[in-house]
Amino acid sequence: MTEPTDIQALLLSRIRDVADYPEPGVMFKDITPLLADPAAFGALTDALAEVTVRHGATKIVGLEARGFILGAPVALRAGIGFIPVRKAGKLPGATLRQAYDLEYGSAEIEVHAEDLSAGDRVMVIDDVLATGGTAEASLALVRRAGAEIAGVAVLMELGFLGGRARLEPALAGAPLEALLQV
Repeated sequence: MTEPTDIQALLLSRIRDVADYPEPGVMFKDITPLLADPAAFGALTDALAEVTVRHGATKIVGLEARGFILGAPVALRAGIGFIPVRKAGKLPGATLRQAYDLEYGSAEIEVHAEDLSAGDRVMVIDDVLATGGTAEASLALVRRAGAEIAGVAVLMELGFLGGRARLEPALAGAPLEALLQV
């Protein structure tokens, strides 16, 4: 394993492990200490904005809920628009909806289709890539709205859950960048 960069060390130092949350045997990665530290939050925003600009994104899609917290300041920093992808039933007006499978059941997400167009290159941003189901569904939504995928960027990837392998076919060659591998 390689030594973490300065930014990786800073981010890791502000992520708190919470044992047995939300259920026994799970080690939850709590990013609230990172969000509370303006230097760490600023460094995270800068790093994700750099990824966004490097891949030529014209819009950011943030996944509910922590993708909103991370994606909105990244969009502002990169000088591009922000579009929330919400749980079904949370957006007013006409939406595109996408169902996806969870470990025990299914869920649906939505986006306002008019917020994306054929000329857009979209970077999907979230805090964690776990199993990849929500990110995979968001890629389908972006494409259904007629936009192109610039990539997916996350604060951390939980590699042991296999989300990257699940997501790679849906990315169709677009990059997946994780600032941290856990």
